[in-house]
This record gives sequence, structure tokens and C-alpha cells, in this order.
Amino acid sequence: MPLPLILASQSPRRRELLATAGIPFTVRVREVEEIRAPGEPPDAYARRLAYAKAEAAWEGRNEIVLGADTIVVLDQDVLEKPRNAADARAMLRRLAGREHTVITGICLRHPGGVHIDSTATRVRFTPLTEAEIDAYVASGEPMDKAGAYAIQGLASKFVERVEGCYFNVIGLPLSQVYRYLKMHE
Repeated sequence: MPLPLILASQSPRRRELLATAGIPFTVRVREVEEIRAPGEPPDAYARRLAYAKAEAAWEGRNEIVLGADTIVVLDQDVLEKPRNAADARAMLRRLAGREHTVITGICLRHPGGVHIDSTATRVRFTPLTEAEIDAYVASGEPMDKAGAYAIQGLASKFVERVEGCYFNVIGLPLSQVYRYLKMHE
């Protein structure tokens, strides 16, 4: 019998992705400070946060704890969740008509140790007008999303191209997680 999976995330999108994929799990979340260290590369930052979240939720049992953190990177700048509507508008203006990278760090903490990895997906936005940006921000959708958008939501109409794992952009590279979980069956 496989070890139980504990999701160390409050993200409704991650819960939905695991459920849709038929992967049983329970949720256990502990607060982790999410501050990027000066000069820390974006990929290392996402991996470190995923590890910190998994470690914080780990109780040393026969279980697997999945920690994950998704960031949006544009010109080596990490675009996290917007602080307010003005911040969301500024992020969307920067993303408009350009390509960016979405990185999700994952950590699977298990009785034998940890698997830490990440997935990067390239996303290209169409050009956006101020009216489109204002309407999208007014919807409220960007406010709790890295990079101020949800690819599976209203912002789907802004996405011109995706290169890599689509589910990674939503918040969890499912095939990568599944591959690691199969190692512990």
C-alpha cells in the first residue's frame, strides 16, 4: 500500500489538480516565510520554498509530504502575488506581449529523505490594452496569483503560447509529482 500523501499547500488549484488526477491526499499546512534572499536565483528560490513548506508540515511519520511553490520570472525579476491592484496592473503591463517563465519548485519529503526538483514552462502573452488590464484586475482573479494571472481562468484569453507543462503554470507539474510518487508505492 502506498504511503499517504500530505499536501503542504493551501492552494485550491493544487488541491484541484491532485483530485482531478485521482491522487488521494490530505492537506496539512504550516506557515513559512516567503522572502527571496538577495541574489538568490529564481529556480533556487522556488525549490527552497518548496522544501521549507514540506519540512514545516513533516511529522516524521510514514507519509509523503508534498511542498510546492510557483513563481513567475520576467527578466530575472520574480513576480510573486501582487500586493494590491496597482501592483497587479504593473505586473500585467510588463507581461503583455512578452514571454516569461513559470517555475514551480516541488519537494516530496518521505521517510527515506527528500526529492527536490523544479519545472520551468515558457508562456507568451498577447499584447494587452489598458482597458483589458483594468477589467481583468477588477475581476479580482489576479490578486492571489503569482504574476497576477490565472492561466486556467479569465487570463486564458491572454495566453498566446505555452511551451512545457501547462499544469505547472496552474501550480503543480503533475507528471513530475506522479513520477516521484510512483517511486514510493
